[in-house]
Amino acid sequence: MAEVDAEAGGRTAGRDTGTARAAAARRGDGRTERGRRTRLRIVDALLELVDEGVTEFPADLVAERAGVSRRLVFHHFADMPELVDAAVSRRLEQLAEQIRPLPEEGSREVRVAALAEQRARILEWITPTRLTMLRIEDPSPRVRQAAEEIFADGRRRIAEIFAEELGRLAEDPRALLLDGLDAVTTWGAWHHWRSTGKTPAQARRVMEQTVLSLLAAADREPGAARD
Repeated sequence: MAEVDAEAGGRTAGRDTGTARAAAARRGDGRTERGRRTRLRIVDALLELVDEGVTEFPADLVAERAGVSRRLVFHHFADMPELVDAAVSRRLEQLAEQIRPLPEEGSREVRVAALAEQRARILEWITPTRLTMLRIEDPSPRVRQAAEEIFADGRRRIAEIFAEELGRLAEDPRALLLDGLDAVTTWGAWHHWRSTGKTPAQARRVMEQTVLSLLAAADREPGAARD
């Protein structure tokens, strides 16, 4: 009987230990999740300031917007450049989520209009963050990689949307046309048009007409007559 009682006691102790460990694990998971949410709230607070046109980001201002203490900001981020870096990375992730498939078949005019609408909307939205990126002297490898991937993906999508037109051309004219289409549908061109006083609607029309002009000029290449 004593042996049975001892065995039962051992099982009970084992269950108690397991329960305690599970409870400790849940508490740890809860702290981790709270920390993740707080970190995200701080990052989003900085992005809100960026979207409002704020160009300086003192920790006190970010903390006030996030509803946390200044000490907590530096608990999650070693310094403000690290926080800005995290915010830019998050905004680039949000940008990637906004990109939707565009028509790759159908009339040229429809494809160009769909491209111009999407690019204009996204480029206008990303402008405050893009200006912030220009002020970062040494962006992290993560930010550089994310930006490079987005630029490369944008060029790839252009090639897919206008595969019909590009496919009619020889190698050199094809590369030149792709370079031109890429250049006039990226942020540099958009920022130029907006900085010279054009409204978003006007800048979108300029983009659309410029793309159509480039494609029309390519139609005149030998052997590239439009069907």
